[in-house]
Formats: sequence, structure tokens, C-alpha cells
Amino acid sequence: MSIEAFKIERTFTVPITRVWKAITDKDEMKLWYFDLPEFKPEVGCEFQFWGGPAEDRQYKHLCRVEEVIPNQKIAYSWRYEGYTGNTLVSFNLSETEGQTTVVLTHEGLETFHESEPDFARKNFEEGWTWIIGTSLKEYLEKNV
Repeated sequence: MSIEAFKIERTFTVPITRVWKAITDKDEMKLWYFDLPEFKPEVGCEFQFWGGPAEDRQYKHLCRVEEVIPNQKIAYSWRYEGYTGNTLVSFNLSETEGQTTVVLTHEGLETFHESEPDFARKNFEEGWTWIIGTSLKEYLEKNV
């Protein structure tokens, strides 16, 4: 049985090129997302970072860029060192009349082991809702 991917959609009053830069330029990403020093928006680029719900519960994220269509889509695998499960995060962009819509999809959350409560779907829903709906929004509005 396939479980539905988590999806969040938000529209910002900035050009698509501005949003693309915010989600693919590592210097900008660290201001609203994560510090990803190895990140490049190139298929095959592997990057990693630490993150978690508390200082004493940090997980090493292992990611690989799987797809890049400039100003339209970037997708990367997302898994954790030492844990089962492999997921896919994608950012899809579209522009209408100077407004850019971002659809973030996180597929495969059911592959994370249910015995690890930090990897529960609700935590990803809350995290992505804040990252896209608050952090990215505030960053784009402040840096128009």
C-alpha cells in the first residue's frame, strides 16, 4: 500500500528566479533553511547536515540531488545515517503574473522506521509547514 506524500503549497509575491535562488544558493539557504556547505544544484551532488528537534537529538541527514530543472524543480533524496528509510524531497515552482507558487513534496515518509518517534509524519508536516510557510516566506519578503 502506497502512502500519500506530504505536500505543502505556498505562493509568494516575488519572481520565480528569486525563489529559485533562495532554494538553490547555499549562501541564501543557510539564512532560512539549513547550512549546507557541500550543496550544489547539480544532479549527483551529495550533501549532508545535522538537524533534529533538540540539541541532544540531532541526526545526520544524507542527501543526494536527483533532479534539477532550473527555475522549475529541484529534488533530492533524504535519509538519516544509521537508520532505515529513504525519502525524496522536491520543490516545484511555477509563476503566474509575478507570483511564484512553491509546492514542496516529501515522498516515502512511511519508509522511516516507526520505532523512531522523531521520524513520525506529523513531525515532518510541522517542520515543512514552518520552513516553507514561515521561514522561506519571511526570508523572501525581507529580501525582495
